Amino acid sequence: MQTEARVGVVVEGGGGGGHRSFNTSHGTVAVDGGAAGTAHKLMAQQRDRAFRNQQSHIGTVSQLLAGGVAGAVGKTCTAPLARLTILFQVQGMHSDAASLKKACIWQEALRIVREEGFRAFWKGNLVTIAHRLPYSSISFYAFERYKNLLQSIWGVENPGENISADLSIRLLGGGLAGITAASVTYPLDLVRTRLAAQTNVIYYRGILHALRTISREEGVFGLYKGLGATLLGVGPNLAISFSVYDTTRSIWQSYRPDESTVLISLGCGSLSGIASSTVTFPLDLVRRRMQLEGAGGRARVYKTGLFGTFRHIFRSEGFRGLYRGILPEYYKVVPGVSIVFMTYEKLKQLLSNIPSS
Repeated sequence: MQTEARVGVVVEGGGGGGHRSFNTSHGTVAVDGGAAGTAHKLMAQQRDRAFRNQQSHIGTVSQLLAGGVAGAVGKTCTAPLARLTILFQVQGMHSDAASLKKACIWQEALRIVREEGFRAFWKGNLVTIAHRLPYSSISFYAFERYKNLLQSIWGVENPGENISADLSIRLLGGGLAGITAASVTYPLDLVRTRLAAQTNVIYYRGILHALRTISREEGVFGLYKGLGATLLGVGPNLAISFSVYDTTRSIWQSYRPDESTVLISLGCGSLSGIASSTVTFPLDLVRRRMQLEGAGGRARVYKTGLFGTFRHIFRSEGFRGLYRGILPEYYKVVPGVSIVFMTYEKLKQLLSNIPSS
C-alpha cells in the first residue's frame, strides 16, 4: 500500500489580504492571506501524518532490514575515525599521563598507515558490521515499538500537539531501545573493541577466535566486561539521539514541508550525533577501557568497578582524560549518524513502495 502526500500551492493576487488556494491530494483549501500561515502549518502536519502512516505499513522484516543496513553502511563509512577514537580512548591505560599530551590525530593516522597499512583503518570492521546489523535493526525497530506503546499508555492520540509529552516519549523510548539492543549484541561489541585496539601485536585472529579465547581465559562473563557502563551510556545516548532527531525533524518539516528528506536526515542526524556524543562520551571511554581489561593476557588496571574506573581516570588524567578522543568522535558522528538516519529513511521509503503479496 502506498501513501502519497502531494502539496501544490497556487497564489492569486498580492498583498496581505490576497486570496490563496492550497491544493492538496484531498482537495482544495481556500484561505485569506492572513490565514496563510495556519494553512501552511496544516499542510506540514498533513505531510508528517502521511509520512508516519506510510512507515506504519512497513512490515517487521522490512523495518529490521532498513535499520540493520543503515547501521552497517554508517559504520563502514566512518570506520577509520572510529578506530582512531578507540585508540585515543585506551591510550591512558598503559601509558604515562605526561606522554599523552603529545597525541595528535594526524600523527596517529600516519602511524597506522606506516606501520600497519591503509587497510588497518578498517581493522575489526567485519565484526563491526556483524554487531551493527542486529544492533541497529533492534534499536530502530524497538524505538518505533516502544514509542507506539508509550503513546497508547499515555493516551497520546495526535503526536505533535503536546511537545513535552512527545519529547518524554522519545527520550524514554530511545533509552529503552538502546538498552534492549545493547544487551542482546554486547559480546560482539566487546570483540569489536579488542580487535580494533590491536596494533602491532596480534593476539586475536578474528571474531570466532576472539570469542573462544575470551571465553577460555576470562570465562563466559568475560564477554560482558563493561556491560554496566555500556547500559548506562547507551540508554542516554540513544534517548538523546532519537529524541533530538525526531524533534528537530518535526520542527524542520513544520517550517519547510517541501524540503528534501535527504537534507533533513543529514542535518538532523548531525545535530543528534553531536548532542548524544557530548553527553555520553565519558561513559563510552570507561566502557572501552573496561572491555580491554585483561586483553591479550595483560595485567588488569582498573579493579574497582565502574565508578572506581571513573575516579582512577579523573585522578591520573584529569577531566580532559574523560574526553580523550572526543575530536575524532565528532569527526565520526557528524557524517556517521547522518548517514545512518538518511539511509534508514530512504530504505523505509523504498520498502514501503514495494507492494505486499
